[in-house]
Amino acid sequence: MVRVQVPATTANLGPGLDCLGMALHLHNIVEMSVISAGLQIEIQGEGSPDLPRHEENLVYKAANTVFKQVGYEFPGLKIKLQNNIPLAKGLGSSSAAIVGGMIAANIISGNQLEQKEIINLASGMEGHPDNVAAAVLGGIVVAVQADGEIKCHRINPPKKLKVALSIPDFPLFTRVSREVLPQQVPINDVVFNLGRVALLISALYSGDISQLQIAMEDRIHQPNRTNLVPGMKKVFAAARLAGAKGISLSGSGPSIIAYSDSDLELVSRVMRDTFRQNGIIAKSLILDISPAGARAFAI
Repeated sequence: MVRVQVPATTANLGPGLDCLGMALHLHNIVEMSVISAGLQIEIQGEGSPDLPRHEENLVYKAANTVFKQVGYEFPGLKIKLQNNIPLAKGLGSSSAAIVGGMIAANIISGNQLEQKEIINLASGMEGHPDNVAAAVLGGIVVAVQADGEIKCHRINPPKKLKVALSIPDFPLFTRVSREVLPQQVPINDVVFNLGRVALLISALYSGDISQLQIAMEDRIHQPNRTNLVPGMKKVFAAARLAGAKGISLSGSGPSIIAYSDSDLELVSRVMRDTFRQNGIIAKSLILDISPAGARAFAI
């Protein structure tokens, strides 16, 4: 039996649509073992009442993708899931499922795939590499597709940088959130985002998080998603006034994530209260950035 611990992730970090991701200190756990016959899936935690316990389960599908890739045949499989990452909240729950399933399956089948091959396979299932690469590598990751594969670079997170998450009580599926994105973007907006991404990478490398407020500005995806998250603009403004150094929509939403190196209790409370004033119940979490990506243990 193998156990894999996979971190939650936040993608985009404002201007870095589909190419920037960051691992968070909140984890799902996948346990997997070969059995004599059949498929057994146990689920605890987030999504337990609704997630499938048959071959359409995402962890199983990811594992089976690896087994087919390496030519491994198994008589039966038992999977136990402890889900702590909220589903459809912009926190990489699907990436965690895919990465956890693939890493567990790779170990069971003899570790035939290298880490970069896992990232490529998982990105193919997920559709983009930002969450996947951060879930595998940990820290902050730049990930792009080039020459048919994913090219990644990992950045150590600045010391003392923490995040406050405000997680609304409604789901927002990535498919829906992507439908509102424009097919064409004005050149001025492209230049605006390119400059912000460059400033963001520089700030993260240097640890100068005072730059984050400007560096996390975005004109490409967040403005088009504001109608999907009631009160989003007001939550952004309130978090900044409360002391957040940076603020962004987490992935495709609806969660909003604030960044700071100081006490985030006030920021967290203000974000939650602002959501409530706009008719939305939101859960709050204050988390460290996870320097480690997915980790496997034999049990």
